Amino acid sequence: MLSPADLPAPPPAPEEPHRTFLENAVEKARYYAAASGLLTLADDSGLEVDALGGLPGVDSAYFAGRPSNDEANNDKLLVDLRDVPPPRRGARYRCTLALALSDRVLFTCDASCEGRIAESRAGSEGFGYDPLFLVGSGPLSFGQIDPATKDRISHRGKALAKLRAALPGILEKLGTEGERER
Repeated sequence: MLSPADLPAPPPAPEEPHRTFLENAVEKARYYAAASGLLTLADDSGLEVDALGGLPGVDSAYFAGRPSNDEANNDKLLVDLRDVPPPRRGARYRCTLALALSDRVLFTCDASCEGRIAESRAGSEGFGYDPLFLVGSGPLSFGQIDPATKDRISHRGKALAKLRAALPGILEKLGTEGERER
């Protein structure tokens, strides 16, 4: 597995100008697939808060402005929700994956992890909004659960499980197409 930094001439990060996770994931997958010539997986992920109409959404990393700052983003989220009672703090982490080869998008999927936003930070695991995101209806934040559990139940873990299930068929189809081209 390679990251963009592993390429001989790493391309600059692509813009993410779109308003949906799907559009941004597809943009990144196509961009890096074209730059590398390799089968490329990209994601776009973020936090959607019901009381904020789905914000921060695709702007999750920059909710408090640029450059990205996890502490500032968490502070802004707490301020924006200060008058919202706990029962109205529903939220979800969302992840959209896109798999591309050259300019072809071979697969996309979306997954989410439901929860709610706490009134204060708890835990030191994870990153981003993890100390504020209470998983499901339980008392623990993503910042408090062990990484292996988070990987299994998170939005990214669920999306990757969908990809893992679809991958044999995707690869078989690519192999069949390659044989026809010969």
